[in-house]
Amino acid sequence: MARPLVATKPPQDSTVDETVEAPRRRRLGRRRALQGWLYASPTALMVGLFFLVPLVLVGWMSLHRWPLLGEPELNFPDNYAGVADNDLIADAAWFTAKYTVVITVLLFVLAFGLALLVQRRRRGVGFFRTAFILPMAVGFASASLLFLGMLSDEIGPINKFVASLGLIDGYTSWTSGSPNSALGSAILLVLWRFAGFMMLILLTGLQAIPLELYEAARVDGASRWQTFRQVTLPLMRPTIALVLTLMITGSLLAFDQFWILTRGGPDNSTTSLVMVIYREAFVRLDLGSAAGISVLLLLVLVVFNVVQLGVLRRRSR
Repeated sequence: MARPLVATKPPQDSTVDETVEAPRRRRLGRRRALQGWLYASPTALMVGLFFLVPLVLVGWMSLHRWPLLGEPELNFPDNYAGVADNDLIADAAWFTAKYTVVITVLLFVLAFGLALLVQRRRRGVGFFRTAFILPMAVGFASASLLFLGMLSDEIGPINKFVASLGLIDGYTSWTSGSPNSALGSAILLVLWRFAGFMMLILLTGLQAIPLELYEAARVDGASRWQTFRQVTLPLMRPTIALVLTLMITGSLLAFDQFWILTRGGPDNSTTSLVMVIYREAFVRLDLGSAAGISVLLLLVLVVFNVVQLGVLRRRSR
């Protein structure tokens, strides 16, 4: 019996398919690239307009004698050489470094302690998390003015309260009476304002640690301190590095709290580097000198961040 004839498909030519698909893939790739550029262009425009252009302008100004009114004149490297001869800059750099160390240690310990306190979900934790975050709703300048009023030796309630306890006699100027009290006032303000924000970042890192690791450590008989040292701290290194970078960078750029609370006093004892830049630009009207100090401060921040990221990358391997 003869078998029926079955129509068979001719073999497809893969070369023809590839010839058709290749231009289609290229068109799709170009379309996606164009969409990506369109999505990124607003951000790129903002970064270029408000970051790159001012950065280039500051670098150019630092090479000139640039009065607020008048024609600039090239005077490189006088603006940079004058930094070493300015005693106020040296005192401000020492004070800024001291303030950075003190506020970084205190703020990190306080924020980490608060994060550990509200890490576990239990009754009342939501209230405390909200209470710790609440100071972030107040602008930094507004918070500085609030503390200035509270610490005022004439109308502030702090003086009256401390005097009622018998700890002081009469009025005490907390913001300008002595270098230590002025620095302490600024530190208290920063702790109140930023502890909740740093706590939130650290809390995010704590909650990213799997609970199974804590349970395994508990089964192995590890104490709370051993669990914290062997489990929590190693896994928190990236978060801790981020928090420390934010703290140190913010401290090196401190301005609002000292300008509003202490005006750099008493006797320039609480004058930060950014305050010196402000005085050079808007009191002495020498924008070139202010730009030179700004460039040097920027280089310090860049070096610090490069070292910080290098250490973090090395430890995470």
